[in-house]
Amino acid sequence: MASGIFAILDDIAALMDDVAVTAKVATRKTAGILGDDLAVNAEKATGFLASREIPVLWAITKGSFLNKLIIVPIALLLNAFFPIAIKVALILGGFYLAYEGAEKIIEYFFHRSKDETPAVEQKEEESVEVEKAKIRSAITTDFILSVEIVIIALGTVLDRTLTIQIITVSVVALLATVGVYGIVALIVRMDDTGYKLIKYGNGKGFSSRLGHLLVKSLPVIIKALAVIGTIALILVSGGIFVHNIDYIHHLFPSLPAIIKEFSVGLIAGIFVVAVVSFAKKVFVRSKG
Repeated sequence: MASGIFAILDDIAALMDDVAVTAKVATRKTAGILGDDLAVNAEKATGFLASREIPVLWAITKGSFLNKLIIVPIALLLNAFFPIAIKVALILGGFYLAYEGAEKIIEYFFHRSKDETPAVEQKEEESVEVEKAKIRSAITTDFILSVEIVIIALGTVLDRTLTIQIITVSVVALLATVGVYGIVALIVRMDDTGYKLIKYGNGKGFSSRLGHLLVKSLPVIIKALAVIGTIALILVSGGIFVHNIDYIHHLFPSLPAIIKEFSVGLIAGIFVVAVVSFAKKVFVRSKG
């Protein structure tokens, strides 16, 4: 009896050891996409009233957990029975990410309001609707990035048993959500932490100086994340196309990967924006 229990414990320990190794490899492989995920979601989780930052971030985090719960089992099933569907889903997601990134760039250069003074008053219903729209957009983007993370993680353990595949992909998916949104939470609360440090130091000493640094740094970080997040959307989408479409993969082989991926993502994004804009105009005319 005792020997049987010890044998089971030994098997569990061996399994956990294998999972630790595979999870480490998978996390390293997904490090780049996790960095992009952080930049994109940090940019999307900012711009709210201070009192709404954490509730909004929590809503996005719950959506991210739900995304993983949907994606992980579907990815495992598709990989076993219909692997081509994973590639199709990735490419469709790539078009969405490219569209989001290109739309932001076009909006900045061509449709930015000349009067950038923020409105002083905003109806509560409008504020709630804007908040809900940003949460939905963040969760949708997270879904696509999560698909990429899960597929990459799964690709590192294709030669392992199904048990190790399930546990490894699940661990990476959990770490992606907890790690990314944990860091995002720290970023969006920088100013509050800064004000508390200033108050604690009574405007003097190291804590006060650190508080002022945090408060002054937040707007710079937010603007930087907006730029980095947009670039990340384009790069991730371009990477999806380059790595999953053979013709694009072999196109311009001497071109640096980052330039090739950004160019492909930007071209795809501009194309989708043009198609969507044309479809909207046709729809409006048909209604008129």
